[in-house]
Amino acid sequence: MNESFKALADPTRRKIIDLLREKDRTAGELAEHFDMSKPSLSHHLATLKHAGLVQDQREGQFIRYTLNMTVLQEVLGWFLSVTSAGSGGKDASKNDKEEPHS
Repeated sequence: MNESFKALADPTRRKIIDLLREKDRTAGELAEHFDMSKPSLSHHLATLKHAGLVQDQREGQFIRYTLNMTVLQEVLGWFLSVTSAGSGGKDASKNDKEEPHS
């Protein structure tokens, strides 16, 4: 899961995730949304693939990229479990009962 968080730390990769949330896309379709070289975009896609967040499938001469929803759900589930949203609004760092002050 650490690789997923590292991959999501970059705003360009988060934008790629947002674009793939809308629909599956080829590298060329993704490149239309960025002002960067193809090797740079390829590096970002490889990082997302390595983290398991994105999958690719060859279609003729193109490679279509899709989100791996299973990994995204795992990351989101973990994140919610360590935040107040995942603990019913309670601060997990506090005890349920406070010690009386002397």
